[in-house]
Amino acid sequence: MPSVMSRATGTYRRLFSLPGTRAFTTGNLVARLPMGMFSVSAVVMIAGSRGSYALAGAVTATGLAATALAGPWIARLVDRHGQARIAVPATVVSALGSLALLLCVRYGAPDWTLFAAYALTAATPNIGGLSRARWAHLLRDEPAALHTANSFEQAADELCFMLGPVLASFLAGTFFPEAGTLTGAVLLLTGMLLFTAQRATEPPPRARSQAPSPLRSPGIPPLLACFTATGTVFGSMEVVTIAYADAQGHRTAAGAILALQAAGSCAAGLLYGARKPTGIRLGHCLAAMAALMTLPWVAAGVTGSLWVLAGALLVAGMATAPTMVTAMSLVQRRTPADRLNEGMSLVVTGLLTGIACGSATGGWAAEHLSAVAAFAVPAVAAALALVINSCAPTAGSARRARAHGSVLS
Repeated sequence: MPSVMSRATGTYRRLFSLPGTRAFTTGNLVARLPMGMFSVSAVVMIAGSRGSYALAGAVTATGLAATALAGPWIARLVDRHGQARIAVPATVVSALGSLALLLCVRYGAPDWTLFAAYALTAATPNIGGLSRARWAHLLRDEPAALHTANSFEQAADELCFMLGPVLASFLAGTFFPEAGTLTGAVLLLTGMLLFTAQRATEPPPRARSQAPSPLRSPGIPPLLACFTATGTVFGSMEVVTIAYADAQGHRTAAGAILALQAAGSCAAGLLYGARKPTGIRLGHCLAAMAALMTLPWVAAGVTGSLWVLAGALLVAGMATAPTMVTAMSLVQRRTPADRLNEGMSLVVTGLLTGIACGSATGGWAAEHLSAVAAFAVPAVAAALALVINSCAPTAGSARRARAHGSVLS
């Protein structure tokens, strides 16, 4: 184990020895942390003021839907005009939306204003995608190093979504209900300004792309379907775990238990990036995820222990990062270079759609079946992702089919 850790440390040290990488990564992490804060902060703030979790959930769902719609459009503008020129004003709009929501809640504005204000936060650029685009530009001739960079980015996602809710809950509980939203807006804008100030590592803007939409690129639609199913795993697991902990009389422990799943994914992502295993394909990762996502279901049903469930989630989370890294690498290879941000933003849209579907399905199962039976939802969603990938043609076969059709015509 010490030799593995030493090798991993050396791999990432070499990665961040490239000029400018530490600076843009620092800014990106500061801007990315609020992504795990905003929804929790909004729910705490709205439910505490209006006394309605239904209203709070509806407002955050509206923001999620708006983000799924606006994300690809903003990413297309980033590809065309450059990161700094588009990301900074878009972030300003998003931060103003968060502040508007804060003021509407604080001063008792009508409910409809909450939806309008939170919808403005959909202008937030895909921060992780911006960082991955920089790595893809810097390491375009070094696929092994790019694999390590993508693994680091996935681990950073997990870390931010693990720490964000904890920080938001702490701020709201320690200071005032709006503290999480206010701090998140400040961090988002500050981090984006630091990130975009690093112009030396920014990919050059492209003219209006003549390449087809990423949706028409060979192999991309099945990947987006896999991302949607994977998002369903994430969304349902969160709701189902909270429901199970609540049924056990320990709802406050749900956050810590879910953090273990993110911790397992974060650790696996860093190790996966350092080791750079050969011969691992997306199908292998999806099969591992489908198998491991049955562990929480078994732990809840057989033992009824939150401690055992926590251990099962830690192990199950280890399949997440390798799956996401492998899938994201395929997206980068299959998306036209001048529409890379758009392609990665479509991935986020697929994930958000899946998370929304998973939250709804998991909540329904927990309410109408049982908290234990509801753990079948993420397990089935993981199996569905595996089936989708197994049935999908490869990018190469899709290109051959397209060429064959052109010859026949």
